[in-house]
Amino acid sequence: MSISPHEHDPYVRVRGAREHNLRGVDVDVPRNVLVAFTGVSGSGKSSLAFGTIYAEAQRRYFESVAPYARRLIHQVGAPKVGEISGLPPAVSLEQRRSAPTSRSSVGTVTTLSNSLRMLFSRAGDYPKGAERLDSDAFSPNTAAGACPDCHGLGLVHRTTEALLVPDPALSIREGAIAAWPGAWQGKNLRDVLDALGYDVDRPWRELPRQDREWILFTDEQPVVTVHPVRDAGRIHRPYQGTYMSARRYVLKTFADSKSQTLRTKAERFLQSAPCPACAGRRLRPEALAVTFAGRTIAELAALPLTALASLLRAADGDETARVLTADLLARIEVITELGLGYLGLDRSTPTLSAGELQRLRLATQLRSGLFGVVYVLDEPSAGLHPADTEALLTVLDRLKAAGNSVFVVEHHLDVVRRADWLVDVGPRAGEHGGQVLHSGPVASLADVAESATRRFLFEPPRAGTRTVREPDGWLKLAGVTRHNLRGVDAEFPLGTFTAVTGVSGSGKSTLVGQELPLVAEELTSVSRVVQVDQRPIGRTPRSNLATYTGLFDVVRKVFAETDEARARGYRVGRFSFNVTGGRCETCQGEGFVSVELLFLPSTYAPCPDCAGARYNPETLEVTYRGRTIAEVLDLTVEAAAAFFADVPAAARSLAALLDVGLGYLRLGQPATELSGGEAQRIKLASELQRAQRGHTLYVLDEPTTGLHPADAEVLMRQLHGLVDAGNTVVVVEHDMAVVADADWVIDLGPGGGDEGGRIVAAGPPAQVARAAGSRTGPYLAAALSAEA
Repeated sequence: MSISPHEHDPYVRVRGAREHNLRGVDVDVPRNVLVAFTGVSGSGKSSLAFGTIYAEAQRRYFESVAPYARRLIHQVGAPKVGEISGLPPAVSLEQRRSAPTSRSSVGTVTTLSNSLRMLFSRAGDYPKGAERLDSDAFSPNTAAGACPDCHGLGLVHRTTEALLVPDPALSIREGAIAAWPGAWQGKNLRDVLDALGYDVDRPWRELPRQDREWILFTDEQPVVTVHPVRDAGRIHRPYQGTYMSARRYVLKTFADSKSQTLRTKAERFLQSAPCPACAGRRLRPEALAVTFAGRTIAELAALPLTALASLLRAADGDETARVLTADLLARIEVITELGLGYLGLDRSTPTLSAGELQRLRLATQLRSGLFGVVYVLDEPSAGLHPADTEALLTVLDRLKAAGNSVFVVEHHLDVVRRADWLVDVGPRAGEHGGQVLHSGPVASLADVAESATRRFLFEPPRAGTRTVREPDGWLKLAGVTRHNLRGVDAEFPLGTFTAVTGVSGSGKSTLVGQELPLVAEELTSVSRVVQVDQRPIGRTPRSNLATYTGLFDVVRKVFAETDEARARGYRVGRFSFNVTGGRCETCQGEGFVSVELLFLPSTYAPCPDCAGARYNPETLEVTYRGRTIAEVLDLTVEAAAAFFADVPAAARSLAALLDVGLGYLRLGQPATELSGGEAQRIKLASELQRAQRGHTLYVLDEPTTGLHPADAEVLMRQLHGLVDAGNTVVVVEHDMAVVADADWVIDLGPGGGDEGGRIVAAGPPAQVARAAGSRTGPYLAAALSAEA
């Protein structure tokens, strides 16, 4: 029997990797160890770890799956690589920054809800004579289990006269019904009421009570002939108008509108209350009649996971109950080990911090108990407090000890130092990167002069010389009560750089992201509040860097003003790939088409007519300085800055993108390919290019998440520049280097969930570093001493 030369080879050997910006990379990576892939943002490390190694492992696995079954599984295409040997099966955990709904919860993300529902279905205590229920009957997200009154949401939305009519001294014509829409639709409702015989010029408070009730709350929708009289000198023809009450309009807009702006406005006129039918428990009565250990499933789902585990351990039951509770306890153990034992299964995911959600996904992956596989993780420390990172490292060590290979794309230096092997990609981003600078033990990187990572791992930080700024005033929050914040009083200095710290779940995002902007908008000393988060800048490939920043408008105008475009009569719209006219109609401006393959998954291929250019041939005949618009969209920000150096409107946008370290991105790069950190920096660049007027409060949620320390330095220079220009910057942050460089620190905690939600310390960094009971203090003290 012949033995393959790679059968006992302890390395994954990659030859000729050309994915994205990789330049024919050859690299050997050992198995059964913790490997960190490092490099500046856009250097190609994710293209190597995910786009090449994981993608090839997935492709090989799918070759063993029946062709018909492959159609049902989403899969990436074959990577551009010459050969990969020694590659075991792989499991990936990427950062998915989706927008979860209120129906998504800790239980659904971790699949713990499925196990708990099965426990109640098979081993619950049923009322005498009651039929046994399927597990679906215990889910508020199914028709079988959801309370019919609130549809499984647990809340009902109601409105009142006081909410709909905030100023009863006004007449209907003067806008008394604030909940009504603006423009023509609002005038239409007023005219319909007038035609129905209601007095629209009398102050609201003077109208008869029964009239006010009907106008606001009726479910009737009468149709009448309206004779509008609005603008003198204009003829308005009669029309049939339908009346809709203010309550009906608000509820319909809130439930059905696809416009987030309209939904947000409608929400202002609603108040939520627990559903009277299910008392907020979301389930039908027959499901709530079943108990386990004397508790309903709603009561168990509301318990913190640590308390739920204690109850399950103490519960008695038959063999079925013991098997199901053992499964639940094993799943809960991994989550509590990652420091999330304070969460309950019914906690909705929109209320979770990014760090909490990331660790829940990680716990779900790690519970599988596989061995001999490669786990490829995308920045598992993202959004974690240093104390939480220690728990993460323990779990990664356990994975490795179980006989797995752990490949992490990582920027957190503590995780990198813990690695057994380091693959550093660079030296810079985009076309200036794509090379493996080092593949070997971490310590050996010290000899690689061109590595951007080397300085941060081995050279002591430069001592800070910046003078701490004095506040121009204070923004005060009093008695904040929301989520786990209970009567918190907080003071934020204006005209300074403030960092808000604390372990995951301590209440940072609630205080800074939700409460601070509301109070700041009422201050006369603050002209504008700008929140810069990591949510995607678009949900489809049609949204890209150029369209979001407004740069595409400038580029299209430049092309429309060329002599060739004028001669052909091409206007600005001709150069958009989103509308008919200039785009390729075969792919409708997408640049690719879906190819149906019998018994195989649909695959995407470049459009046969435009070859991925997105435009039709006539449009591509127009050039600006020798480039078509498709070629301009394919330029990097860095290259475009030189190309448009003498076009002020374009140069300003491009300079702002360069200032936040995004020179490697292509102008036409789809929004769906951007990380959360890149999306946040694009939003910040959009703000930087605006003319500054008055005092602006900038609120950023973990701006250095996903950034290499070199990129973080570039970003922090921009943020400090905003403060030096007379503005205020408040960041939620876990990077102690950033916190140490702040003017003021507010530390929340001491723990997460019910153990947090209060201010442990506030003051200059040196003062917070000495605060007793602060979990941030020791890490901040270490960062300050390193800079001394």
